[in-house]
Amino acid sequence: MQLTRIDRWLKETFVYEIQILTLRPSEEVPRGIREIELPEKPGRRFKHLYTTGNSRAADKLLASLKENNQMFSTKVVDRKGWWVQFIAPEGRSVTWYLVSVFLMMGSATPLVIWIRGLIANPDFIKNFKESIEILKG
Repeated sequence: MQLTRIDRWLKETFVYEIQILTLRPSEEVPRGIREIELPEKPGRRFKHLYTTGNSRAADKLLASLKENNQMFSTKVVDRKGWWVQFIAPEGRSVTWYLVSVFLMMGSATPLVIWIRGLIANPDFIKNFKESIEILKG
């Protein structure tokens, strides 16, 4: 299903996490960025991982890396949190899901009110019980 602007904003704000990999540590790390030194493994090119959910902080770090002519790689991944599956379900739009739930609730409310009115009517209950007895035989 197509995502709405609200869905995209929710994903950018609460789901996506920016990862920046570098060969050597950055001289200047902006506030809001976590730095992790990766363990040495054969075949691994990058030694430092910077993660953040804030795109402005990531832009500042990237500008600093470019200014210092450092080699880097970036990728955007989903955060690991319990809320991710509710905000960004795979292949579905949260906005359209909520709209359809509210429409169903709005259309079911008059039906529930009508049924409650029938149950509160003693004549209807009496006729209903008689019809059940007739059907039983």
